[in-house]
Amino acid sequence: MTNDSLISGINRTKPDRWKADIISSVDMYNRWFMEFAPSAYRETRITTTLNVESTLRITNNLTDVSTSLLKSNPEVLPILRMSTCPPLAVDRLVGLAGVSKNTVVAMEAGKLPGRMPDTSLDEELSRIGTIIRKMTDPDIFVWLQRDMPASKREIHRAATIIADRLCGAVANPIIRNAQEKRQLGAIAAWLEASGYKRAASGGHYKSMEPGTYSFHMNIPVMLEGGLKSINIPVDAVVMPFASSAGDMPLLIEAKSAGDFINVNKRRKEEVMKMTHLRKNFGQSLRYILFLSGYFDSGYLGYGAAEGIDWVWEHRIDDLAGFGI
Repeated sequence: MTNDSLISGINRTKPDRWKADIISSVDMYNRWFMEFAPSAYRETRITTTLNVESTLRITNNLTDVSTSLLKSNPEVLPILRMSTCPPLAVDRLVGLAGVSKNTVVAMEAGKLPGRMPDTSLDEELSRIGTIIRKMTDPDIFVWLQRDMPASKREIHRAATIIADRLCGAVANPIIRNAQEKRQLGAIAAWLEASGYKRAASGGHYKSMEPGTYSFHMNIPVMLEGGLKSINIPVDAVVMPFASSAGDMPLLIEAKSAGDFINVNKRRKEEVMKMTHLRKNFGQSLRYILFLSGYFDSGYLGYGAAEGIDWVWEHRIDDLAGFGI
């Protein structure tokens, strides 16, 4: 299999097309965002609301934030942090409660900190519970200020508000995950229309048959010095029909962005990945980007200078230029 595209370039060597492609890419991303991003956010909010309602049941509608409750259910902490006025960031809770950050970080991950004596853990959980009780938002949890228990409507309203707070804190990841799912779907549809079949998940790139593809595959590489191995995660891996035994597949990294600022902060990530891969597999290894959204000429020029090529989603047929 030849690597003519590595030399001639599909898009990286054609800067005269970059401006028009940037405009088309931004327009495509914005159309998708307006049509699908609200639904992705809404679906996540519905799921999150159910999780908040579950936490309210566990805590008896926030009347029980005891040490034993937190010890048995550490996963409720992110919701409890969003239940205060104002909502508490992790570091702010650590400072107010005077507890170890490791304790809070572990609870955020749904577990208790390891290697901590029970007496110390109980003391820290007690301090966390005290801060949550003192700062619980009275305008949301109105029943805490009266003798009458919470109604179903009040509980649902409170859960919806807390869910909005949680989703607001992770809005970008929600959109990013929805966009990645859509991008990989577009790649799969294009490949299958070209006769490719999806390989069994969990396989190794060396075992891929010609005419197959896979998503989210780890490519093991040795770091400089050869003493340590790491896995390079790759979004899409394609073994072209024309591949011979021992050939490396085409590696595709799906990238999307809703603004120009963040992409230029992250542009070194792709270069670092490619550097590790080519040091292990040679300069002929093909590692490309699949771009959708806000990628300006500064980002493109940086990648092009490092030998990284790309395919725009609005011109997905350019994938054929890489021999697939």
